[in-house]
Order: sequence, then C-alpha cells, then structure tokens
Amino acid sequence: MNKAELIEAVSKVTEMTKADTERALDAVIDVVSKNIKKKDGVKLVGFGTFSVSPRKARVGRNPQTGEEIQIPARKVPVFRPGKELKDSVR
Repeated sequence: MNKAELIEAVSKVTEMTKADTERALDAVIDVVSKNIKKKDGVKLVGFGTFSVSPRKARVGRNPQTGEEIQIPARKVPVFRPGKELKDSVR
C-alpha cells in the first residue's frame, strides 16, 4: 500500500475528505520525524515505538572490487512493533 492508497482507505473509514486526510497524515509523519530527531521517540501503545538507534562504525566490503572500506558510525530510525500489532500478524 502506498501513501495515496493509505489516504483513500483512511478517508473512507473516517468519512473525511482526501485532502483533510492527507493533511492529517502529513502532520502525523512530521510530528514523528521531529520527535525522533530530538531523540524523544513516539510510543503508540499497541502499535509500536518509533525511535533512534546508534549504529557502530564497521568495516565493509565494496562488492565490485572486494576492497575493504570503513563505514562510519551513524544514527538510524527504528520501529519496534507493539504486542498487539505482532499478535494481529500471526
């Protein structure tokens, strides 16, 4: 499901216009992005947690040449599904 399909599905369920639904979805994505950038994270009980996790520096390999390269440390966004979401998938 892409963003347009998600907007259409949510607008049918909520009976909101597609434009209003798109603005609401964009606002949610913006708030989540800003909070994980500030390292606060977002916890949605039953659904999951959005947060930032550090990744250590490591040695990798260029697949074309086989040459070893240094991959620097960085921070990556992480989503951990909640129990209810895990159970619904099973």
